[in-house]
Amino acid sequence: MSAIVFLIVSLATSAVAEKYFPDGFKFGAATASYQIEGGWDEDGKGLSMWDNFAHEPGHIADNSTGDIACDSYHKYREDVAILKDLGVDIYRFSIAWPRIMPNGTPNEINQAGIDYYLNLIAELLLHDIEPIVTIYHWDLPQHLEDLGGWLNPQIADYFGDYARVVFEHFGPYVKYWITLNEPLAICSMGYGGDSLAPGKSLVGDGIYQCAYNTIKAHAKAYRIYEKEFKPEQGGKVTSNIHSPTFYSKTDSTEDIEARERAFEFTVGLYAHAIYRGNWPQIVIDRVANRSKLEGYSFSRLPQFTQEEIDYINGTFDYLTLNSYFSTIVEHTEEAPIGTPSISSDQSTLSSFDPSWPTSASSWLVSDPPGIRYLLNYLQDKYNPGEIIITENGWSTVPGILNDEGRLSYLKGYLSNILDAVVEDGINVTGYTLWSLLDNFEWSQGYTQRFGIVDVDFESPNRTRTYKSSAEWYKRLIAARQIVD
Repeated sequence: MSAIVFLIVSLATSAVAEKYFPDGFKFGAATASYQIEGGWDEDGKGLSMWDNFAHEPGHIADNSTGDIACDSYHKYREDVAILKDLGVDIYRFSIAWPRIMPNGTPNEINQAGIDYYLNLIAELLLHDIEPIVTIYHWDLPQHLEDLGGWLNPQIADYFGDYARVVFEHFGPYVKYWITLNEPLAICSMGYGGDSLAPGKSLVGDGIYQCAYNTIKAHAKAYRIYEKEFKPEQGGKVTSNIHSPTFYSKTDSTEDIEARERAFEFTVGLYAHAIYRGNWPQIVIDRVANRSKLEGYSFSRLPQFTQEEIDYINGTFDYLTLNSYFSTIVEHTEEAPIGTPSISSDQSTLSSFDPSWPTSASSWLVSDPPGIRYLLNYLQDKYNPGEIIITENGWSTVPGILNDEGRLSYLKGYLSNILDAVVEDGINVTGYTLWSLLDNFEWSQGYTQRFGIVDVDFESPNRTRTYKSSAEWYKRLIAARQIVD
């Protein structure tokens, strides 16, 4: 090797090695109440729709439930000790609505549930770990689901009452709030599909009605905090964006437009009204046109009034992003007029690059550069000010402690997040990987594992064991740079 080439290589290697996450960047991990807590019927907790959904035969791959899960309801101190040992700055967890309000309504408040989360928050703060709290992560009180759930026009009012109680009790200790986790999944997979509770499969109109109601519920909670709590508590509130990275299959105008449609019908459907005002125009136009051709006298997409648009627009203080994978989008011909569906409204096809590594989940592939592309895209589109990545992770089959696939995935994604921060100037201030623990993975039960800490679900003690990825993450946090 010539001296010049050696110098260039040395400088390039040195530049990579010396690239550090900024001092203010916060590392953490994430979980969700139903997936880890257990204690499903203890201490006054009411039934959630996931309690019922998991107990009904045929919904969960291994016929398991979240009745015990990781037993974090009893083992939260052990979990916080793990977080402390890893060296994290932040921990994202969710509050179970029926643990606070057994029927989802304010006429009955369960003090034991409030005490559980106060104790968890106190334990975190004792160890200098900042809580990031999700108010709703899918475990709707069954009573409210019986009233129509997220299709009920009054659900925003129910959610507002719940959020007020949460802000009142926990707001003095919490500065980062997320109202709803992945409304995209709530609506498309729970009301527009059957893989999440309540499994309604209303693909033509349920998704849109659900989206309309989740956006109004978020805005209701945001405005309550803004008016009643923010002046004293000084926290930040947002909803959660769940987005893959969308690429166009070719550089043709048709495929580029298809990529934009795919984004707006998935991410934009839940984000545009909050960050820009109203639905994305392409969604308004296409659903109205398809509805007319299908014989409707109205659009299947509910229309926001101007008062609602003004009330919703700007209801964010920062942006939280759940992102796991990338997808390639192409245009497809308009579907014949028939049974209404969001797929026909959208008119796109999606696929994966066959070179992308695959995980234990059929939907999860690895494309590390995609996260940098997406962060730049969201910055340009929404200009959110601050971004925290609240979910990003990799699944394996059970029993793997030497999880090289997860290590490779995390290393690649965090490297590109670092580049987005250092090279592109994107204000990403934190990262909470999914997940701290192996847990109940919704309709897949315990057949897929996302944790960096193994949980022995055959043991009454639910024994926790570090995987290789946990040891690696601990070293990365200490070094504040990508490590081998």
